[in-house]
Amino acid sequence: MFGIPTRGLVVVGVLATAGVMYVANGGEKLGAEGAATGGCRVTVAADVLNVRSGPADTQPIVATLPRGAVVDAEPRVENGFRLLVDGRWVKDEFVTPESVGACI
Repeated sequence: MFGIPTRGLVVVGVLATAGVMYVANGGEKLGAEGAATGGCRVTVAADVLNVRSGPADTQPIVATLPRGAVVDAEPRVENGFRLLVDGRWVKDEFVTPESVGACI
């Protein structure tokens, strides 16, 4: 193909795609959502943990998490509820931070 080796085109294409993905993700590794929050990750300590739309027991339950689930969270705790990176809330007393320093 125009005298250019196919293997060379594939290598250049892969490198170009990786570069575009790196730039599009703001220079962070792909899948590094936890890094964006300072690395705060929590583990569910309850048998089943209700995930709510807001930081109160009166807010609707939008999902549940099983014991042992690990989720990305924010350091923010309001009214006894911890904010998850997706904007939902869980009761802070039922989660354990993986790294206390990152979740303060």
